[in-house]
Amino acid sequence: MNDWKERLGVVFSTNSDFEYEKEQEYEEETLPPKQQNLRVQLDKKQRRGKRVTLVTGFVGSDADLKELAKMLKTKCGVGGSAKDGEIIIQGDFRDKVLDILLKEGYKAKRSGG
Repeated sequence: MNDWKERLGVVFSTNSDFEYEKEQEYEEETLPPKQQNLRVQLDKKQRRGKRVTLVTGFVGSDADLKELAKMLKTKCGVGGSAKDGEIIIQGDFRDKVLDILLKEGYKAKRSGG
């Protein structure tokens, strides 16, 4: 893979053994389900009146977040997305999502009105 864009700050090195070192991206370690403190709430702000179920508080990698979101979307039979530690499930599925999370061993509770 050509990674020349990542080396734009390096001009030239006279050292024949020089190896450019990239900064490692920090991947947050995923907490086990019992230690997750998830909140399930209904949200309709900035969504043109559409209601979504919002799951917040997930601590872990994006891959694990997307895996959990996929499982929730499949069991609810709807679409959604997962990014920035939040899972968005289309529609009002607060009770169903909460039941699924509790059955999977997550520490979750309902929040908001």
